[in-house]
Amino acid sequence: MVAAGSGSRLGAPVPKALVELGGVSLVRRSVDALVAGGVTEVAVTVPAGLEERFATEFTGVEVPVRLVAGGADRSDSVRRGLDALLAPDDAVVLVHDAARALVPPRVVAEVAEAVACLGGAVIPVLPVIDSVREVVDGGSRVVDRARLRGIQTPQGALLGQLRAAHTLVEAEGVAVTDDATVCEHAGLTVGFVNGDRRSLKITEPIDLVVAEALLNSERVL
Repeated sequence: MVAAGSGSRLGAPVPKALVELGGVSLVRRSVDALVAGGVTEVAVTVPAGLEERFATEFTGVEVPVRLVAGGADRSDSVRRGLDALLAPDDAVVLVHDAARALVPPRVVAEVAEAVACLGGAVIPVLPVIDSVREVVDGGSRVVDRARLRGIQTPQGALLGQLRAAHTLVEAEGVAVTDDATVCEHAGLTVGFVNGDRRSLKITEPIDLVVAEALLNSERVL
């Protein structure tokens, strides 16, 4: 799990992963969702020097949780997290952003199952509901949103394949923003499962407000 970001856009006095949602930190909610979805081992990349502070978040978690100092960027952090796992190369591994703290366990389980059945990389996606325009020289042009999908996490692959793909990307100096792109660059196919609107990425203050509303609505139901 990637939890090493500072969260500057959220404007919080603590790292974003430690921001609380309904009295529970984002990183703890994310770990609990992964475990509920069937994950049996977790590596969490955290800001260097804050390992002890983050460790207090995982009291009572029913699977091993290893804390790893994050790297200079997301890809570096993911590589470090993968290296910390003790699972065999043919194990299914999921990379999740702690900022998507309300991911339903159903999504976690379906990504893992699809990787085990199909191989390659698997990602949860949602249809794009906003109109989208591409900026071009002299103006802009509409993009057919029916062909677009919004990408979420967790993103899954076999551990050995994902490690090799990250090593390749690092060696070639390729800039990537998610693990599906890493896998695709290494020649792996990318499959889809249905994502969920509750898996919003908490990046700005308004996202936290929306997440609180979602959480409260689930409590009522």
